[in-house]
Amino acid sequence: MQARYLLGLCYSFVGQHADAAKTLEPLWPQMSDQFVYLYVLGISAFYAGDKDLDQKATQHLIEVGGDTPQFHLLMGKALLGHSDDERALAELQKAEAADPSLPFLHFNLGMAYEHLGNHETAAAEFRKDIAMEPDLPYSYEQLARLYLQEGKQQDALEEFRAALARDSRQSQSHLEVARILLRQGNEKEALAELDAAEKYAPKNHNVRTVRGQLLIRMGRKAEGEAELAEAKKLFASGMAQEQEKMQEHLVPNPELADHP
Repeated sequence: MQARYLLGLCYSFVGQHADAAKTLEPLWPQMSDQFVYLYVLGISAFYAGDKDLDQKATQHLIEVGGDTPQFHLLMGKALLGHSDDERALAELQKAEAADPSLPFLHFNLGMAYEHLGNHETAAAEFRKDIAMEPDLPYSYEQLARLYLQEGKQQDALEEFRAALARDSRQSQSHLEVARILLRQGNEKEALAELDAAEKYAPKNHNVRTVRGQLLIRMGRKAEGEAELAEAKKLFASGMAQEQEKMQEHLVPNPELADHP
């Protein structure tokens, strides 16, 4: 049972949501009283397009969750994943009222405020999370994105680098650092960041496109054209569009990583 559960979590963490739902669903008889299991099953089913399983898991999550701050946190996250941001914020505020020191609560509050367009409050929540969990990359990355939207490129660069110092596998942070470096005219360092981004996200067509354009600009025409051709293939497959659509409201699940 635990092997299947861990495998389902792994599928969820790497974005293979249909595989996650298929792997986790048979555990329902043994684990449907555990709201972390129900949350992962429901959100995996949602992203996989299985509406019936999503509704079943989410409804049961409400039934078994009780009134604990942990339940309100996961319920808020589930609602964030469904783009129901107002209700998500209400659930997260209930969690905060019961336990303001709950791990990752302020990260998720920051995500809710960001989705609702309240960037100032979102930034404040991300800073609270950083104060509580300084060794994790997620709030640094989200804070950097807010700085980018405000045109504060140097502040964004520092936060993206802080995220990468804590986890070098954050491909989107590598990509954004590369874009900032390119705007600053630093092509060599930008290419190194794009190499790292491609290592961790080889199917990201944005990474392949920017890297291809840069290689051509640096005189490495054959390599650049090969990258652009691969980016075009990825985009034409439909995979890229679907990933981008999902990323719009996709909320990371760092608090689940230690659960097993």
